[in-house]
Amino acid sequence: MYNCCTSPQLYASALQSRNPVGGGARSESPQTCFFVLRLGSNNAIQPAGSNRMGFHLYDYIVEYFTTHLKFLRDASDNLQDEALLRFYAKEWDRYTTGANCLNRLCTYLNRQYVKRERDEGRKGVYPVYTLALVQWKQNFFLRIQNKNQKLTNAILDLVENERAGETIDVGLVKKVVDSFVSLGLDDSDSNKATFNVYKEHFETPFISATEKYYKHESESFLAENSMGEYLKKAEEWLKEEDDRVERYMNSITQKTLVGKCAVLIREHALDAILQDFQNLLDFDKYEDLQRMYALLARIPEGLEPLRKKFEEHVKKAGLAAVAKLTQAGSAPTEVEPKAYVDALLEVHAKNQETVNRSFKGEAGFVASLDRACKDFVNKNAATGSSSTKSPELLAKHADALLRKNNKVGEDNDLEDALNKVMILFKYIEDKDVFQTFYTTKLSKRLIHGVSASDEAEASMIAKLKEACGFEYTNKLQRMFTDMSLSKDLTDNFKEKMAQTHDEQELDVTFSVMVLGTNFWPLTAPTDKFVIPKDILPTYERFTRYYGQKHQGRKLTWLWNYSKNELRTNYLKEKYILTCSSYQMAVLVQYNDHDTLSLDELLEATGISKEILVQVLGVLVKAKILINEEQDQYDLNPSYKSKKIRVNLNLPIKAEVKAESADVLKTVDEDRKYVIQATIVRVMKARKQMKNQQLIQEVIAQISQRFTPRVPDIKKNGSSPA
Repeated sequence: MYNCCTSPQLYASALQSRNPVGGGARSESPQTCFFVLRLGSNNAIQPAGSNRMGFHLYDYIVEYFTTHLKFLRDASDNLQDEALLRFYAKEWDRYTTGANCLNRLCTYLNRQYVKRERDEGRKGVYPVYTLALVQWKQNFFLRIQNKNQKLTNAILDLVENERAGETIDVGLVKKVVDSFVSLGLDDSDSNKATFNVYKEHFETPFISATEKYYKHESESFLAENSMGEYLKKAEEWLKEEDDRVERYMNSITQKTLVGKCAVLIREHALDAILQDFQNLLDFDKYEDLQRMYALLARIPEGLEPLRKKFEEHVKKAGLAAVAKLTQAGSAPTEVEPKAYVDALLEVHAKNQETVNRSFKGEAGFVASLDRACKDFVNKNAATGSSSTKSPELLAKHADALLRKNNKVGEDNDLEDALNKVMILFKYIEDKDVFQTFYTTKLSKRLIHGVSASDEAEASMIAKLKEACGFEYTNKLQRMFTDMSLSKDLTDNFKEKMAQTHDEQELDVTFSVMVLGTNFWPLTAPTDKFVIPKDILPTYERFTRYYGQKHQGRKLTWLWNYSKNELRTNYLKEKYILTCSSYQMAVLVQYNDHDTLSLDELLEATGISKEILVQVLGVLVKAKILINEEQDQYDLNPSYKSKKIRVNLNLPIKAEVKAESADVLKTVDEDRKYVIQATIVRVMKARKQMKNQQLIQEVIAQISQRFTPRVPDIKKNGSSPA
C-alpha cells in the first residue's frame, strides 16, 4: 500500500489490476476484494506519474464500496420489519469492522493524498473510514429509506410492540439507531459528527408516532379513570419513555421526547388538571399534587397555570381566615393581635408545606406564595382600607411575646415565636409603621422593667437588623445604651447623696432613667403636674445634681410614664401598692384628708380632668377609694386584698387611644422627612430629571420601607424642583 501510494513505478500495476488483458470483468466476490488491495508490490511495474497514483487508488476504493453495497442492497430488497433490522445490523458490524481495517492500511493515503486534496478545497474527498460511511449512507441506507422508510418503520413497530407490553431485542434496536448517529457527517470537518441523519430519519418520525400514541392513550384512559389515577399513569408513561431513551436512543432525544409526551398529556387533560388541582389543594393531596407538578414541570411554561391557581387559592384562604375573626360581612372590628397573627401564620405554614412537599420548593411557587401572602397580610377584613393596621397588630403581638407575663414556655419556644413574627414582617408593606409601634412598645417594656429577657430583646433586634439594615434598628439599640447609662447615673447619684445627706433625709428609694429625646418615642404631659411634697426634695436634689454634672442639658420629666410604690400605714395589713405617678399624686392627698372632691383633687394634683376621672375610676374599681356621692371620693378604711402587693398601674383608655394616634402622627412626619431627603439625594446625583422619572426613582428607593403616595412625593418635591 505504501509503495502504491508513493512510487511512480506501481501506477501501471494498479491500472492493469483494474483492467485485465482481454477485457474480461473481475469476478471476485466483495468479501475477497479487500485482499486485492494488499497485492502489487511484487508484480511487474510500469512507470507513471506519482501525482495520479493516490487519485486512482482512492477511486478504486470508492468503486469497491459501491460494488459491495449494491450487493447488500440487492440482498435486502425482500426483507421487512425485524428481519430487515437484523440483516442491517449484521452487515453494519461487518462493514464498519472492515472499514476500520482498511482505514489503518490507508494511513499514508489519508495523510498525504486525502489531506492535500481537502486542503486544496476539493469536495467529496474523505479519509477512508469516513468515505466508507458516506458510501454506506448514499448507496445503502438512503436507498432502503427511500422505500417507505423501511428501516424507520421497522424500528417504530418494535417500539410500539414494547409499549404494548411485548419484549423486544433492545440490543438490535440500539445498534441500528446508533448507526443513524454515525452517519451524521459534517462536510466541512470529517472528524465532526452531526445528528442530522438521526433526527431526520429516526427522531422526527419517532416523535410523531409517539404523539399519536399518547393522544389516543390519554383520551382513552382519562375517559375511564379519575384524575388521581391518570396522574399515576402519566408518571408511569414518562418513566417508561425516560428508560426507553436511556436504553436504545441518543440522549439528545430525551428532552424532546419527554417534553412532547408531557405536552400531549397536558393538552388533552389541561381543563381536568386545573379543575382537579383546586380539589387537591383543598384536601391536601400532597402526593397527587407532586405528580401533577412533575408532569407539567417538563413543559416550558407548563407550571404557570398552576402557579396562578395556587396564588389565588392562598390569597382566598388568607382572606377567609381573617374574615372568620371579624365576622365577615360586618364592618372591620378590633381583633386580638395574637388571634390575628396566628390566623395568618396558619395559612402561610399550610401552604408553605404544600410548596415544599409537592412543588419541591420551586422558585415560581415560592414567588406565588409570597405575592398571595403580601396581598392578604396587608389588606383584609381586619384592616379595611387602612395600610397601617397589620403592622400595628404584628407589633402588639411581638410586644406580648417579649413581656414577662407571656405564655410561651421555654426560651426555644420564644425564639420560634419571634421567627414566626419575622415571617409576617417580610410581607408587611409599611415597615416604618411596625418600626414606630415596636419602638413605642419597647420603650414601655424597658421603662417598666417587664421585658422577658435581654437576650430575647437582642435577638429580635438582630432579626430586624438582618431584614432591614442598621439604620432601621439604630434607635432600638440606642435605647438599651440609655438604660445602661441610667443605671450607672442612679448609682452615682445615690453615692453622692449618701455622702452629703443624713440617712433620714433619704427616706425615699429613688431610681431615674435619663432617656435621649431623639431615640425614645415618648410624649411629655401637657398638664402642669403638681409634684407631691413627699417626693419633692428628691426631685430637687436630682435636678441640681444632673445640672451640675451635665451643664446645658434640659430635663423634661415624664410623669405619665413613671411608676411608684406606696405602703399603706392606715390598715392592719401593710399592703404595697404599685401605681402610676398620677395615682400616687391622688393617694398621697389622703395622708391629710379622709375625703376629697373632684375639684379639690384637680387643684391638688394639676392633672387634667379627662385623665383624673379615669385615674379615680381605677382606684374606685380596686376599692381603694369609695365613690358613694357624685364627685366625692373617700378613702376606704376597711380595704382588703388577697395579695400583699397590689398592682394598680393599669393603662387607661385615654392613654391607649392617644398612643395609636401619636404613633401614626409620628409616622406621617417621618415619612415627609424621608421623602424630602430621598428627593434631595436623587437630584444631587442626577442633577436634572423629568418629574415622572423622579417620582419613579423615589418610589424605588423608599419602597423597602413603605409605599409612598404619588401626591406626597409631588407635594414634598415642589420646593426642591
